[in-house]
Amino acid sequence: MFSPHTRASGGFTLVLGSGGVKSIASLGLMQVLEREGLRPARVVGCSAGAIFGALLACGLRAEEAIERATRLWSPEVTRQRRLLAWLQIAAPRLAGFDAQFAMRDDRLINARLHEAFGNQRIENLPLPFAAQATCARSGAGVLLREGSLTSALRASMALPFLFAAHSHAGQLLVDGSLSDPLPLAAVPGPEVVLALGFRVPRPRQLSSASRLATQITATLSNNLLDSQLQRADAARTVLLLPELDRRVGLFDTAAMPYLLQLGREAAQAALPRLHALLRAQSQPPAERRGGVAPLYLAA
Repeated sequence: MFSPHTRASGGFTLVLGSGGVKSIASLGLMQVLEREGLRPARVVGCSAGAIFGALLACGLRAEEAIERATRLWSPEVTRQRRLLAWLQIAAPRLAGFDAQFAMRDDRLINARLHEAFGNQRIENLPLPFAAQATCARSGAGVLLREGSLTSALRASMALPFLFAAHSHAGQLLVDGSLSDPLPLAAVPGPEVVLALGFRVPRPRQLSSASRLATQITATLSNNLLDSQLQRADAARTVLLLPELDRRVGLFDTAAMPYLLQLGREAAQAALPRLHALLRAQSQPPAERRGGVAPLYLAA
C-alpha cells in the first residue's frame, strides 16, 4: 500500500495488470481519458502493466508513451536465446541449473529499460508509482515503491523460465503475476480505482509440453485473479477485463494497434462510471447520498 506521504489528493488510481503486450491497451485507454481531461493521481502496475504504467508515471502523455513503448517492447527482445539453457535442462548438475535459470538472455531488455527510463528513482517520479513483484524464495507479493525504476520493472517482469529472477534492494524477485496479477490491494481506500487486467487464455489443444505448461499457468493465474477480485471494493472500482476476439501472444507486437483500439473502447465504456465516482468523491461526506452503485465493466 502507498505510504501516507505519497498520496495525492483527489483523482483516481490507475491499476494495470499483467498481460504481456496486451497491457499496452492501457495507453489507448489513456488517450481517451486525456481527451476527457482525466489523469491518474497515482499508478500501480504488474509485469508488463508496470512497464507501460511507468511511462505514465514519468509524466508522459499517451501519444509519447505509445511511441516510446513501441521502441521498448519489440519482437527481438525475446529472441535473445541462451544456448546454455538447453544444456542446463538436459544436464542440470553439470551445467549449473539454479534459481537464475532463464531461456532468454536479458541484456537487450535491460538496455531497453535503461534507454526508456535512465537512472530515475521511483520515489522521484512525477506521479506516485508502485510495481508488483514476487519474492522468489517465499512466493510472497512484494510492492516496489522506491529505488531504481529500471531495476523494479525488470524484477516485476521476470517471468520464470523466460527471464531470470532479478535482485532488487536485496531481494531476489520474479514476475508480479505469480502473487497478484492485478494489484488492487495496493490502493488505500476510499480512493477511486480504474483497473485494467487480462485473463490468460488457455491453449485450444494440448499438442506439446509447452502447451500443457501454458494450460497449467493459465489456470493458476486466472484463479489467482478471480480470488483477488472477490476481495476488491466494488463500490469504488471500475474494473476492465477486455475480451479479445483473437489470440495475442505475450510478445505479439504486431497486435499493438488492435490492443490500443481495445483500450480506447474500454475507456469509452468506463467513462460514465468513472465520472460518477469522481463526482461522488469530490462531495463533502455529509452531502454524499448513497454513493454510486457497484459495477464492473468488460469491454
